[in-house]
Amino acid sequence: MSELEMSNPRGPVYPFTAIVGQDRMRLALELNAVNPAIGGVLIRGEKGTAKSTAVRALARLLPDIDVVEGCRYSCEPPVGPEGEARLCIDCTERLARGEKLGVTRRRMRVVELPINASEDRVVGSIDIESAIKTGTKKFEPGVLAEANRNILYVDEVNLLDDHLVDVLLDAAAMGVNVVEREGVSVWHPARFILVGTMNPEEGELRPQLLDRFGLCVDVTGIRDVSDRVEIIERREAWEEDPEGFAAEYADAESAEAGRIATAISRLSAVAVPRPILEAIAELNVSLGVDGHRADLVGRKAAQALAALEGITSVSEAEVDEVIDMVLSHRVKGQLTGRPSLDAVAGRAK
Repeated sequence: MSELEMSNPRGPVYPFTAIVGQDRMRLALELNAVNPAIGGVLIRGEKGTAKSTAVRALARLLPDIDVVEGCRYSCEPPVGPEGEARLCIDCTERLARGEKLGVTRRRMRVVELPINASEDRVVGSIDIESAIKTGTKKFEPGVLAEANRNILYVDEVNLLDDHLVDVLLDAAAMGVNVVEREGVSVWHPARFILVGTMNPEEGELRPQLLDRFGLCVDVTGIRDVSDRVEIIERREAWEEDPEGFAAEYADAESAEAGRIATAISRLSAVAVPRPILEAIAELNVSLGVDGHRADLVGRKAAQALAALEGITSVSEAEVDEVIDMVLSHRVKGQLTGRPSLDAVAGRAK
């Protein structure tokens, strides 16, 4: 397997709907699938709690995407001048030459970042000698190029160098990867769903980096005996006959994939009333949350949940459902006993 591992879209993948428990983790992943602008999710918890299984399974549920044929960054086929502005430099040059950009369709994939990856392997490298001698920018794409319009999965993100984590989070926030070496600059689109996992016992992320993840969920091993037995039985059934096991969940998988695709299409039409925004802001102020990122993420996550549930306007119920995922890594101490949204909404009026 290559240094940059990528899930095989045709290989056996455990069904997303067959995962027992871990509802909060699965919801956080789906919310980011509906709206990647949420900023990704950090999954904290012990090993063996279906973190990587859920990420790979999610990719199977996401709608196929159109990409520019032959583009090494999987650019989105442009529609009008605004679409052309988001193209990589290669596609832009092809258009300038009068070339028609072909379109192909493919699945979204999971791109895994190796824990020992260098900065050049992550962002890509520029051949400085070629740039100086010939004036051409010879760029070797990295992980962020592979991740564009895919899921970028970073296991043990807390063990990465802080600078690399910064680079990943910057690209996730801006949707662009910029590489500068010796006065030579290259950029390409880098829009992806960022999923990081970590075991807190192996070290924490700095608060400044924690805050950059849109959502955070804590997972633990399931304690209910019947659920644990169900996990064993399902896993063994899948290992013995992956195709037969997947067939049992085909209808559930199809329904969930349709639910996500529909939510993506109607996300922009979901209203977020001003009183809801005021309640989110008031709650964050009452909890002493620094900055404004929690306000923005809270709005986006609640809107994505409403889209998933087929609701046309966000209410306090949707905010209450997602707000702990927004705040768990931004508030010192436990969130148990926090003011309810209804209470702070009453104060805000």
